[in-house]
Amino acid sequence: MFLGEYDRSWDIFPPEPLTMQRAIYNAYFGFTDNPFNISPDPEFLYRSPQHEEALANLIYGVQSRKGFIVLTGEVGTGKTTMLECLRDYLDTVRTEFAFIFNSRLDPEQFFEMMAFDFDLDCDRKSKTDILFALNNLLLQQAERGRTCVLIVDEAHNLEWDVLEEIRLLGNLENRGGKLLQIILAGQPELDRKLDAPNLRQLKQRIVLRCSLDPLEPAEASAYVESRMARAGMPNQTVFPPQVLEEIYKRSRGIPRVINLICDNLLVTAFAMEQKVATVAMLDEVCQDLRLEWPGSARDRRSRSRYNVEEEAAPVSLKADS
Repeated sequence: MFLGEYDRSWDIFPPEPLTMQRAIYNAYFGFTDNPFNISPDPEFLYRSPQHEEALANLIYGVQSRKGFIVLTGEVGTGKTTMLECLRDYLDTVRTEFAFIFNSRLDPEQFFEMMAFDFDLDCDRKSKTDILFALNNLLLQQAERGRTCVLIVDEAHNLEWDVLEEIRLLGNLENRGGKLLQIILAGQPELDRKLDAPNLRQLKQRIVLRCSLDPLEPAEASAYVESRMARAGMPNQTVFPPQVLEEIYKRSRGIPRVINLICDNLLVTAFAMEQKVATVAMLDEVCQDLRLEWPGSARDRRSRSRYNVEEEAAPVSLKADS
């Protein structure tokens, strides 16, 4: 069919929306939910030892009124999912919290967003009014034996002056401890930023640090199987061991990339009317996603260009004797 032609079959069978396609492929594999949605859903949390430890530290830090807590990890390792789990816990114990997810803010915008999330009854354009209202909220909660929590995601993007304002918020305390528990979550750049000399006062106040690393090979396989089980396939048969091994290698153990690969593999298998994914399907998916991993064709191509230039340069130029 030429581009200008009209496909009359669309009158009877219009193209299915993405949600309908997902529903069909879920039914094809027997899923009750999409197992590899990249949204940070706590229901699909894979409780590896490091994730269990990180969540336990976050909860302990809040309960013990430790003040400043830092959570770091590479892109896609599950930091936001950890924070979503923490939010669920705070809701369960009726703890007031504010969650700031957009960290590219100036101080005025930061205070306005904090006031909005804490639902402070004040002029949210006035820093002074916000601080008075926040202090009143913290004191009220302290009288009830509770605390308040400020969570800042993507904290590595915070400007220096905003970080200084956050440090000053840590001064809100009484004899029982810190009135405001502050959690900063971000990429490893956050740790490097906190090492700056002008932030040494903030760094000294950090009492708990948690970090998330990429999964190990066995953890990556368990991660895939746990998500498949949560979606309705307790004994998954879609991804054979050799495919799981390649998924780990090509994702470098990063959960978000594993989700992308597996989701696309399921769509590919569904389109080919297959119930088992193959390495050939994986090659196609990785090519479509433009993935690079050690030993991949793209990786070899980039290194070979560099090596050719190196080898082309003469080692030495000597005159004939």
